[in-house]
Amino acid sequence: MTANAALLALSVDLDDLELYRAIHGLPSDEEAARARFSVSPAYVTGVRRALAFARERGVPLTFFCVARDLEDPSVQGALAGAIAEGHTVESHSQTHPYDLSRRSPNELDREIGGSFDAIERALGVRPTGFRAPGYIVDDPVFDALERAGAAFDSSVMPCPPYYFAKLAVLGAMQMIGRRSKSIVGGASVLVAPTEPYRPGSPYFRRGSRPLVELPIQVTRGPRLPVIGTSLGRAGERGARALVRACGATPLLNLELHLIDFLDRSDVPIELADLPELRTPLARRLAAFGAAIDAALGRRAVTLAEAARSVA
Repeated sequence: MTANAALLALSVDLDDLELYRAIHGLPSDEEAARARFSVSPAYVTGVRRALAFARERGVPLTFFCVARDLEDPSVQGALAGAIAEGHTVESHSQTHPYDLSRRSPNELDREIGGSFDAIERALGVRPTGFRAPGYIVDDPVFDALERAGAAFDSSVMPCPPYYFAKLAVLGAMQMIGRRSKSIVGGASVLVAPTEPYRPGSPYFRRGSRPLVELPIQVTRGPRLPVIGTSLGRAGERGARALVRACGATPLLNLELHLIDFLDRSDVPIELADLPELRTPLARRLAAFGAAIDAALGRRAVTLAEAARSVA
């Protein structure tokens, strides 16, 4: 990390509600499937709330966008507005395949390089960063990122509690006959660095690739996840404690999701009981604000700026 103040970055993964049906093994929305160029009405609501939160807190946001969703004019307009306010839009792949790491090199190029091209066409600004669906990457994904000219990735999640909880949830779903499209990656990610680094080969070791890895935030010690879901559930006091437990890390990389800015009333009734929505929206937003307050003294930046600082 170069000199001066430690950094704070907030990012928002723009996962449309249809992806939550896939995660939780729920039936697909047939109407949305027939008109895939149109996202759920809640999408733009979530983006607007995220922008309002950022204005109130005086922080820039890094949005990770599924490029396909920019075919919807409302998404294109909302994210063009975000860029005009000083936020950045990076790639969350072309179509958000949870099994991205199992795809062929040609498919990886379509999902990664193709998404960079699509975002640039729609918004006039080429992405420099990437976040993988489900946080799952491997060496071929990093190879594709290099071919696309990416400056940074922010997907590695070296978090044992999250990894084993995901294994347990997917196993329980399978036992009751519900199939999730989510997958579990290799356990090697659990030994990856928790602070920004240049990946090598394998990706979970330090090396000399031209791009920078900005890992998803975990605490010191037990490596608890410090993401939107855990912050929201922890409440204001718990959120402050989680941030303090990260210690003097050079980058506090707080990752949120679009659904973190939605209330139960914003979603179809069959999605209202999703675990992500059980904590009331007002309490979640207060917890996110408390996390930012606990990061007092850090300079708030986009992830692209953070990557330049550690390069």
